[in-house]
Amino acid sequence: MKPLTKNLWRNIRDSLGRFIAIVIIIMLGVLLFVGVKATGPALKDSLNTTVKADHLADSQLLATTGVSKAQVKAAESVSGVQAEAVKFKYVIGGRASDVVALYGYQKGTTINRLHLTSGQLPMQANQIVLDTAAKKSGYQLGQTYTFTGGSKLARRTFKISGFADSPAYIEDTSRGSANIGDGTVRYFAYIPASQMKMPVASQLNIRFPALQTRDTFSNRYKDAVATKMKLVKQRVKAQGEKDLRAAVYANIVKTATAKAQAQLAASGTPAAAAADQAIKPQLSTFQQQATVTARKQLSTSLTWQTREDLPGFGDYGGSADRIAAIANVFPVFFFLVAALITFTTVSRMVEEARAQIGTFKALGYGKWAIARNYLAYAALAGLLGGIIGVFAGNLSIPRIVLSLYKNYIPLQQVVSLQWPLIALSLLLALIATLGAAAIVVRNELTEKPAALMRPRAPKSAKRILLERITPLWSRLSFNQKVSYRNLFRYKSRLVMTILGIAGGTALILTGFGIKDSITATGVQQYGDVIHYQAIVRLADGKKPAAARDILAKSKAYRSAGTVSGAVAKLSAKGHSLSDVNLFAPANGNDLEPYVSLRSTASNRKLTLPRHGIVITSKLAKALNVTTGDTLKVATTNGQSKRFTIKGIAKNYVGHFGYLSNPAYQQLAGNSAKPNTLLVRLQPQSSKQNDRLAKQLLNHHAIVGISFTTTAKKTLSNMSGMLDPIVLIFILLSAVLSFVVLYNLNNINVSERIRELSTIKVLGFFDREVTMYISRESIVLTVIGIVFGYLLGNLLTAYILYQAETEAVVFPLTISIVGYLTATLLMLAFTGVVTWLTHRRLQRVDMVEALKSNE
Repeated sequence: MKPLTKNLWRNIRDSLGRFIAIVIIIMLGVLLFVGVKATGPALKDSLNTTVKADHLADSQLLATTGVSKAQVKAAESVSGVQAEAVKFKYVIGGRASDVVALYGYQKGTTINRLHLTSGQLPMQANQIVLDTAAKKSGYQLGQTYTFTGGSKLARRTFKISGFADSPAYIEDTSRGSANIGDGTVRYFAYIPASQMKMPVASQLNIRFPALQTRDTFSNRYKDAVATKMKLVKQRVKAQGEKDLRAAVYANIVKTATAKAQAQLAASGTPAAAAADQAIKPQLSTFQQQATVTARKQLSTSLTWQTREDLPGFGDYGGSADRIAAIANVFPVFFFLVAALITFTTVSRMVEEARAQIGTFKALGYGKWAIARNYLAYAALAGLLGGIIGVFAGNLSIPRIVLSLYKNYIPLQQVVSLQWPLIALSLLLALIATLGAAAIVVRNELTEKPAALMRPRAPKSAKRILLERITPLWSRLSFNQKVSYRNLFRYKSRLVMTILGIAGGTALILTGFGIKDSITATGVQQYGDVIHYQAIVRLADGKKPAAARDILAKSKAYRSAGTVSGAVAKLSAKGHSLSDVNLFAPANGNDLEPYVSLRSTASNRKLTLPRHGIVITSKLAKALNVTTGDTLKVATTNGQSKRFTIKGIAKNYVGHFGYLSNPAYQQLAGNSAKPNTLLVRLQPQSSKQNDRLAKQLLNHHAIVGISFTTTAKKTLSNMSGMLDPIVLIFILLSAVLSFVVLYNLNNINVSERIRELSTIKVLGFFDREVTMYISRESIVLTVIGIVFGYLLGNLLTAYILYQAETEAVVFPLTISIVGYLTATLLMLAFTGVVTWLTHRRLQRVDMVEALKSNE
């Protein structure tokens, strides 16, 4: 083995602690950088693989008028389309009178395949398969399951033959809503299609086999589906109109014929042939009537959905997008902190080897041969840490997160190696290690051997700012004065230590901040902005009094505000946004005490203008408008009007527009009546809410009710889905912070070992020697923590901005727990490092350290 190669391995052996520290720092930085950035794609790939295996429909049609066989053929007439009609309806069944999404099972169905978790499919007339989520309600195989009499089934009682998951219901906490029972669908069920008393199917599932290789969350996939669905919708609607028109026409002719027969019979004329002759002149009119009626019925009976409309599907994609957004910021910052500390460590390592470099140079070794020795050391540490980090991060963090997604159906875990990301991470790791070594070695090799073999002259002390404050300086002890002078004497170490501590504190604080801010979204939306607990929708033409009477029977009822509500599309400056909720008070121009409108600019209370509109902040941002701009409001009923924006209100969830009653009358017409109640309730359990909803929906005056607890639960789930990532952030940030502190402290001790040995020889006790150097670390730790607070808030704010969705704003919120945890961890790490330093200084060989290098 060549002498320089031996020297390389000897250097690694003699400075094993520093070598391992470099490897660990690089490993942590790369692990989090690659791991978190690979998690978003892994979440999407896993769901894509799962729904592809179970043939999830790309789109589906819900038709209250039914789906005919001709419509199925019309859909399949479009190239690349697979279509299947399914019997489906909402019914009430089970021990607790649950709302159930009931499907008719047909053998050979290929779209939305059931994935059995236990038991068998419903092959016999009396068998039923329940959603796996129904197990939470205590249902087991072999039990009897009964539907209510109003379910209109061939039989009411079934035997539970199995439990299954469906790709159409990927999340077990949400199954949608319905206008029966308590309004909340609890689970789905399948019985033989022959047991459902339905003349035709009510759902049409559409699938495009050629698009299944694409990411279901990508714009490329969505655009391709939209293009194909445009033609599918045209043909299915045209066929539906044709079928309905024929049925309506036949009914009109039948009614007219019967009427003519009755009239002719009364006059004594032979009925059959004469009746046919009497209605012939009206056939053209009948056809026109049938066409108008068919189009009107069809326009209100067809509801198209995509995968994004399925329960839980959009939330899953949003969660993956938020993790991807966080991965663009947090791991990058984490890696920068790690790289910065590594750069400093490697630089110090080469500078400490000045005498060795000078010796090699004096012995006649060339510059490249000498440089290669230290470049190999740095490259080996960088590659070792990088390789461990990329594979550990890429393969572990995504799997950990996927395994913790317990609210979703079992996913086929797909975690692929992100080769471009791996290559980038290794390149950055080498820049941090090899780059630092190359820069310092190059500088050292420019000096002559004699200069290199002498130690650098110690930096001279200078007066510091604190010395100029005489009353304070005079009260400090000798040791304290020395410590404060040394702080500013080694400015590079001061900066690096503060940056390291600030970075660690900021990272831990950001981990807590992400979770706290998402949680605060619901608290502020349903505490500061919205004060009602339920929205009750009235049937057309029904007065609010009937609904108030039912509400008044509930002990939880406090009050109800009557408003006019509508869903609208708002447009301005080439931008538009659909599904915006419009509210206008039935009287006056104030929504208090149900909604508090506060200006985003001044936090002042906003009063609804007589001729303008107040919109929420996220809506204003989406439309790129501000106060004074004009926008177009178009309701789903076809009314539209332009309004001037009179105010932009704080809001955190959803899109809302608020009008005064006169302004709403301008939009909807003077005959528009209030159709919604905003209800304030005392806190009550989910079961009590369900009971109240059931009472309301059983009344003919009410068509729907929704509770804010549902939205709160969604936000809670959103926060819960990020918990694994946040926990990983906090743990790895804490480990990085400790390693950084330990490493910087080791560098400090190594650089000043002669100084420390000198004061030890002068009679300082071990504890005093330790405090001589640790006092500096404590001061820098405190300063770093304070800077970390500021940096943590800035980093959290930026991540939240990146993670915002189209309809949700995350207010910057970091709880006191976050600050305390970050602070206590940093102080604890400083304490541990101080203790380790004390142990090391106790074992220092003073004679060896004080030997002259000359």
